[in-house]
Amino acid sequence: MRTQVAIIGAGPAGLMLGRLLERAGVDAVIIERKSADYVLGRIRAGVLEQGAVDLLDAAGVGQRMHQEGLIHKGIDLAFDGDMLNINFEKLIGKHVMVYGQTEVTRDLMAARQDSGALTIYEADDVAIQDFDGATPRVTYRKDGVTHTLDCDVIAGCDGFHGVCRASVPEQSVTSFERVYPFGWLGVLVDQPPVGEELIYAHHEHGFALCSMRSNTRSRYYVQVPSDEKAANWSDDRFWDELRARLNPATAAALKTAASIEKSVAPLRSFVAEPLRFGNLFLAGDAAHIVPPTGAKGLNLAMSDVKVLAEALIERFLERSTAGVDGYSPTVLQRIWKAERFSWWMTSMLHTFPETGAFGRRIQRAEFDYLASSLAAQQSLAENYTGLP
Repeated sequence: MRTQVAIIGAGPAGLMLGRLLERAGVDAVIIERKSADYVLGRIRAGVLEQGAVDLLDAAGVGQRMHQEGLIHKGIDLAFDGDMLNINFEKLIGKHVMVYGQTEVTRDLMAARQDSGALTIYEADDVAIQDFDGATPRVTYRKDGVTHTLDCDVIAGCDGFHGVCRASVPEQSVTSFERVYPFGWLGVLVDQPPVGEELIYAHHEHGFALCSMRSNTRSRYYVQVPSDEKAANWSDDRFWDELRARLNPATAAALKTAASIEKSVAPLRSFVAEPLRFGNLFLAGDAAHIVPPTGAKGLNLAMSDVKVLAEALIERFLERSTAGVDGYSPTVLQRIWKAERFSWWMTSMLHTFPETGAFGRRIQRAEFDYLASSLAAQQSLAENYTGLP
């Protein structure tokens, strides 16, 4: 086969890139090593910046999001039970949308299927070749048969552990990484959310988050050691620990039930530089990872592919390379700002045993400063709802 753009990875980044290119008349094939059901089964984030909402609308896949998504005007922060509401709309006139990444993926999948655009699922032994030359190609095995996809450009949207970044010579890419000594133990439950807004809580036992997927389904998290196993936590143990980390009134209002999913997600900060290698472009988790504290992962992926789609459309339809030449420095500016914000949120709200009593007092001072400063609250709101 031959196509203009070979997209590796059928997560939201790859699907959105394919959708934007398709609507502009640029041919793209998506190759994914997992099944469609597996991709849809991944439990991921669910807070969309306004820019991501606008992009879904521009791609023609925003209708269900507007019907089922929940507009949130702010977030609640807590420190040892003291509560602080950050009202985005009052502070800067913006809001965010709670709409699960699984649902974003489902909407993009459905649009691609309806249009007849080609996605190849369950592709084994995916490899990219000659991406630094004029004739890049992708090889893969499907149903025991080896196939070759010739293309002009390869878009690596295949995640942190994908083949695309791993195929770049080690000396050609620089990695910046911080691995945190803790993770989030998350529980999904069919119960109404405990609060109207997301609640981010700091407690001496560790961080906790009360989030949601809908008005009837909630997602809760507690900080645990990075090597903790979900199997070690019964539902009762989880609920007891969550209540202990919340404001007493919030804990009393919490409605529990049997968990329908339980898992531990490790936390890391990661950026690769550059993000272009000849005719290979990295986007989404292949390019960067942020701690989920700042709700930036999916939103960064959407902004990456927006810039990349515009650059590729310019290349193929206008015969200009200005966009592709500027892709890496353009998106890296926003990536590092999001990394900073996610690091800041993580540092303020989690416990770091190695920092001792001094570290906790600094965190308390950070929270108190935030509570007393309109400018600090506006800065948080600006970053959380999405930088340009």
